[in-house]
Amino acid sequence: MKRTSRDIRTANRYGVLRQIIAHSPTSRQELAAATGLSLATIATLVGELLDLGMLTEVGFEDSAGGRPRGLVAVNASGGALIGVDIAETYVRVELFDLALSVLARADEDMRPGEIRPEQVVGHVASAVGSVVAQAGIEGARVLGVGVSVPGQVDREAGVSEYAPNWDWHDVPLLDLLAEHIAYPLYLDNPLRACAVAELWFGAARGRGDAVVVNLGTGVGAGLVLGGGLHRGVSNSAGEWGHTTLVLDGRPCHCGNRGCVETYVGAPGIMLNLRESSPESTLLHPEDQTATINALARGVAAQNPVATAVVQETARYLGAAIADLVNLLNPEVIVLSSWVAASLGEPLLYEVREAVARHALRRPLASTEIVLSSIPTDPVCLGAATFALEGALSSVGLKPASGRTAVPRRTSPTRSRTAPSS
Repeated sequence: MKRTSRDIRTANRYGVLRQIIAHSPTSRQELAAATGLSLATIATLVGELLDLGMLTEVGFEDSAGGRPRGLVAVNASGGALIGVDIAETYVRVELFDLALSVLARADEDMRPGEIRPEQVVGHVASAVGSVVAQAGIEGARVLGVGVSVPGQVDREAGVSEYAPNWDWHDVPLLDLLAEHIAYPLYLDNPLRACAVAELWFGAARGRGDAVVVNLGTGVGAGLVLGGGLHRGVSNSAGEWGHTTLVLDGRPCHCGNRGCVETYVGAPGIMLNLRESSPESTLLHPEDQTATINALARGVAAQNPVATAVVQETARYLGAAIADLVNLLNPEVIVLSSWVAASLGEPLLYEVREAVARHALRRPLASTEIVLSSIPTDPVCLGAATFALEGALSSVGLKPASGRTAVPRRTSPTRSRTAPSS
């Protein structure tokens, strides 16, 4: 899709603010050097962000033989952003200041079978209300709410097109949320959210090509290509968890068999454990989190069953990651989300060994495989950046769809889209 001047202007605003958040305080000259934009363009963009209250002037620094350079920094208290991580077993919401530091957090567990859209929306609305109350901020300071939902999404329409683990099809998620949440809403999925979080604050920062492997109940890969988020033509790139790993293998929620997800997602790991040791006390049949945590403790205690299950899981995961190495030749592959965080270094070690057995030598030599080091929920953090991007795109401009943003008659105004991160 051809980018308009509006898209370019928003992307430049976003890029400048991202650079300032990463290197605050900084000068306009340093921003020009880091972004490749002209000093005149930087001056205009910084002026706009100052007018919006997102930046503040913080003094001067000496320059060699010239006038002192003015420094700008993020005005952390100039607004708030909310990131929502809707997962298969929980809803987590975090509220951030403009420096993307966490000010408040709320978690809601979802019971097995609690998968109807109105049930999920109820949890999200409750948690959003909780973080706003905890932070003690005025609602007007909330610039937007970024919402991550598993599966394929239509960002423009605000629709969850297909969530295989819940059998959702064309659920108008943002319309449902807008009946309860009075802030602009922006939708995407955890693959993109984790990738953006790593681009801003994690192992993908400064990298041109990276893959963020999301290991949770579901599995996928957020792609950073050429220094930017890669979405694909229908915002569906990264469904690596639904590529075939074993011909005629385990049945998958997507309708196929042998998908990567069925062997390395949390339910797949539980099945690995059940097949290895059906009577193991490590297995909590109705609780994914408890099972994965029990495996992690078992490996630390050198329990042979736990060790064998993690090794078997890493064998499958390593073969699938080797495909990513051979296909994309990235600088770094990041293991992210809650399963990777729980199993940690023992899983990473076994995965590196397995990848080395399957990947081609030349691309593997250029690829690091690491655990995510982001201390907060990377999905919430990435989702909050979608809200930030949406806020920057809406300033003095019409929405990307060309429709004028006006309050809806029976529910709050909703922003439908934001340009690509």
